[in-house]
Amino acid sequence: MRKCFVRDLTAALAVLGALTVSWGCEKKEPAPAQPARPAAPAPAKAASAAAMAPLDIELPAPMFAGTPRPVNEPNIEKPSGKPRPPFLAPAGTGNLALGKPVTGSDEWPVIGDLSMVTDGDKSGEQGSFVELAPGPQWVQIDLQRKATIYAIVVWHYHSQARAYRDVIVQVSDDPEFVTGLTTVFNNDHDNTSGLGAGKDMGYVETFEGKLIDCKGVAARYVRLYSNGNTSDDGNQYVEVEVYGKPAP
Repeated sequence: MRKCFVRDLTAALAVLGALTVSWGCEKKEPAPAQPARPAAPAPAKAASAAAMAPLDIELPAPMFAGTPRPVNEPNIEKPSGKPRPPFLAPAGTGNLALGKPVTGSDEWPVIGDLSMVTDGDKSGEQGSFVELAPGPQWVQIDLQRKATIYAIVVWHYHSQARAYRDVIVQVSDDPEFVTGLTTVFNNDHDNTSGLGAGKDMGYVETFEGKLIDCKGVAARYVRLYSNGNTSDDGNQYVEVEVYGKPAP
């Protein structure tokens, strides 16, 4: 009987071992697949850059050859002699000043008419500019509705290398420029005009004009000051362009 018991126990252990091996080798079910993550949205900066475009600024023919020499005047930037790099603004930005009404501090200009400031003629030849009397003077453009302004380009007399003094450009919704005005350019370094000392550099006139970055300021009126130049005491304006979009 002892032998039978041992034999039966051995057989039972063998069966149990076989079952254990079979269970341990059983094929495991694969883990369920994870759902694909949605693509990350493009950065806001990239989307903003895609909506920008270079301003299409039509330039007149150069009036003199070569790079102008710096004039004998304090606070004047050295001419680079290189083309101005493209200026980026929101797509659809255009010149809002073309043909718009112009007023000025000198109602009876020495030469020309105030309407020449926005007539589209930028050549700088005789008959293409208005000249105001000597001393501090200003011209003002009415855009006729509020606009978001990204850049202003101003052409003074550019048939020779000269620099205009106390050039100040302001924008406002007030036609009298008493309240709510913003200064976007000021090279009056010693506050001769009494509008505050400016930190912008003076510059030598060329056919490219002076481009002023207005950083999207909102306004209806644009006023530009000057106080003679390094060649004479006159205040000449060939053209002013205001690049922006009408405010909603």
